[in-house]
Amino acid sequence: MKKMYKEYLLKNHNFDKKTMLGIFSLIIVISGIFGWCYEVIFYYFNSGMKEIYFRGGNFLPWINIYAIGAIIIYLLTYNKRRNPLLVFLTSMISTGILEYFAGYFMEYIMGIKCWDYSKEILSFFNINGYVCLRSVLVFSVSGLLLIYLVVPFCFYLAKKMKKKYFLILSYSLCSIFLFDELYNLLFARILSLPRASDIYKKLGLKYLYFK
Repeated sequence: MKKMYKEYLLKNHNFDKKTMLGIFSLIIVISGIFGWCYEVIFYYFNSGMKEIYFRGGNFLPWINIYAIGAIIIYLLTYNKRRNPLLVFLTSMISTGILEYFAGYFMEYIMGIKCWDYSKEILSFFNINGYVCLRSVLVFSVSGLLLIYLVVPFCFYLAKKMKKKYFLILSYSLCSIFLFDELYNLLFARILSLPRASDIYKKLGLKYLYFK
């Protein structure tokens, strides 16, 4: 295992396009779940440890902006993986920019505000409520976890599993989560079908609901 990890850090890995797409699929799933877990835990403390909120907009525990951020971090930092400080700083800057413009776009173009750091705990140095020091530090540490734990794990699976089974696993998992996202984001709205927020609300769960 140590030898493989050393090879991951020192050598370039050339996977074929299908396998690389499978690796990206796993990164999308893992990072989106990680983001959901982080937000559920954080907003539990933000509520004074009185209520647990089901975060995101889907049936499954997954948040899209974390998956997008993970792909951006990978593309920007994989070739810099021998320098953890550079990975940390690049993750901080890139995700900070992503979060700010995503928040701005959703509020002024789509008419929804998914988060407002000015109303939360530990929101030091927040900029218009879209980004704050705490959020970019969390994303920076997450970038380190991605590059030094998640990506090596995905590479390991890609090498150890038969290609057919690896692709079935990665493509299937990613497809399930992305269908859930598309259903709640588009299909349910267009076809007037029940969204995840509607169903969880009926079940009495504290669910973050966006109009």
